[in-house]
Amino acid sequence: MSVPPQQPNVKLTHAPDYREAYANSVQMRVNVWDFFLVFGTVQQQNEAQVEIRNFQGVYLSPQQAKALLGLLQQNVTGYETAFGEIKLDPRISAGGQVH
Repeated sequence: MSVPPQQPNVKLTHAPDYREAYANSVQMRVNVWDFFLVFGTVQQQNEAQVEIRNFQGVYLSPQQAKALLGLLQQNVTGYETAFGEIKLDPRISAGGQVH
């Protein structure tokens, strides 16, 4: 019988260039090596004009993308349990960008 490996002690620190920002737009590109997420903000100029200002791109390995998927699902489920179902705009397609 093998003993499961002990989890290491994790210390979180912020890099000197760490920053936080709000995003209401996420675009994703995927290839065999990685997932690339581009975060931005949507600015509605008028009824016919929408501008998206991208400010950060983040590459994730496929393993990190799958781990993120699990964390997001767990947290969305918890949020909906506490506050009710999150409604999506019906114009958002399942495979498209999120704005």
